[in-house]
Amino acid sequence: MTDRRLWSYKEIAAHIQVQPDTVRSYRKHGLLPEPDLVEGGKPYWYADTVRAWVARRPGQRGRQ
Repeated sequence: MTDRRLWSYKEIAAHIQVQPDTVRSYRKHGLLPEPDLVEGGKPYWYADTVRAWVARRPGQRGRQ
């Protein structure tokens, strides 16, 4: 089953327990995957995209 809900910086930040500005910084520095959708200039990612990225992040194995 795939999770196609779209997440903004806010939802990603809540998922990885950081502030939204931290997620913005990750994107600025190329640490976040490219957005799945940009609407009105705002980036969005599918929840599955974010979960896959979290699983690949160094030092994050097993952390949800």
